[in-house]
Amino acid sequence: MLGGYRIEGRRAAEIASSVERAVGAGDLEPGQVLPPMRELAVELGVNPNTVAAAYRILRERGVIETAGRRGSRVRPKPATTGRESIRVDVPEGVRNVAGGNPDPALLPPLAKAFAAAAEQNDREPVMYGDAAVEPELARSARAAFDADGVPDGPIAVASGSLDVIERVLAAHLKPGDTVAVEDPGWGSLLDLAPAVGLRTAPVGVDDEGPLPDDVRRALEAGARALIVTDRAQNPTGAAVTAARARALRSVLTDHPDVLLIEDDHGHGIVDLPVHALAGTTRSWAFVRSAAKAYGPDLRLAVFTGDPVTVDRVRGRQRLGPGWVSRLGQRALVRLWAEGAVDPTRVAAAYAARRDALIAALVERGITAHGRSGLNVWVPVPDETGAVARLLHAGWAVAPGARFRMSAPPGIRITVATLSPDEVTPLADAVATAVASTPARSYA
Repeated sequence: MLGGYRIEGRRAAEIASSVERAVGAGDLEPGQVLPPMRELAVELGVNPNTVAAAYRILRERGVIETAGRRGSRVRPKPATTGRESIRVDVPEGVRNVAGGNPDPALLPPLAKAFAAAAEQNDREPVMYGDAAVEPELARSARAAFDADGVPDGPIAVASGSLDVIERVLAAHLKPGDTVAVEDPGWGSLLDLAPAVGLRTAPVGVDDEGPLPDDVRRALEAGARALIVTDRAQNPTGAAVTAARARALRSVLTDHPDVLLIEDDHGHGIVDLPVHALAGTTRSWAFVRSAAKAYGPDLRLAVFTGDPVTVDRVRGRQRLGPGWVSRLGQRALVRLWAEGAVDPTRVAAAYAARRDALIAALVERGITAHGRSGLNVWVPVPDETGAVARLLHAGWAVAPGARFRMSAPPGIRITVATLSPDEVTPLADAVATAVASTPARSYA
């Protein structure tokens, strides 16, 4: 069952550490089944309750998952391994359309903005005890939130969207609580939840966002939080429409104690309006990252929320990193003030690449989705086969397993740098890989 690896330990913490070390070292692989608790207890000469406690520790750390009578197994993406373990190795000469990165050519130059921010810092150095948020950044962010109908609330800054989401979840939830997440959805988020001890309830997605009936079922079943991507949903490109927002608000109105987190990482690269759900529940947070429009390495996201939520996050930040560098914040303010990114131009460029590929796939009888953002999602009947055949044909795509829980299989194609002359050969390769087997909807 475990190959040549032997689990060791007499106490729960020792047994858990033995399994965790083996997963991290690759001796136990994703999906590998662990021994039944009673069987392992006999082998180790310990009480079955000790093994049960060890397995509980491993579940809370996001290392294993339990599927009822099917037993416990290493998670497909355990928290102890690098995210890149579920990926396609791209050989030399193969075109990589799997990465999910923005087009470097559409990112603004940063040198002048950081130089100006550094000069300001020389004149006005930021010291211990100073405000955690650059005042001009707070004013600009608040104005943008107001323009998009996001309710009033204090402004805070963290190191990217996932950092905000983790901190907000920790501010309200405890290990064992359930969070409703989009399926298919952002792979890093699907890994984060179990890594911090939370359970996940999958919510189906179509081109207009999360399905209201699925959200209702998850909340009625006891989910304490819901995470929604407003635009440029990863991997499907979904964007919440006005009608879908009304339907979701109606569901949330019946669950006012649910924590709502909205991720609007598409801000600055999407020309579709945002239809915020924020304010429908008592506890909420609305997040905007600078990564897609200004560069992933800025590691900066601005968020707002109800006063209690934001205050709790700020309090934990003060006890940890303290604050996100005001130097980076000042540079982002400069970029905003100078209009370094033209959202209309950037959105149009990405839309043209998505639309061209989707149209070419439709011509070949292939269903594809990509209403906004950087990616196109293609449902396929055989995910592993499709990825392998495309790799053989010279195209590296992202396997849907990185983004799915119970949703049907698919592949994600990042179109951010796709050139017009690549559209036809890529569509031909996808059509050949999928063959004539009808694709299934991901909703």
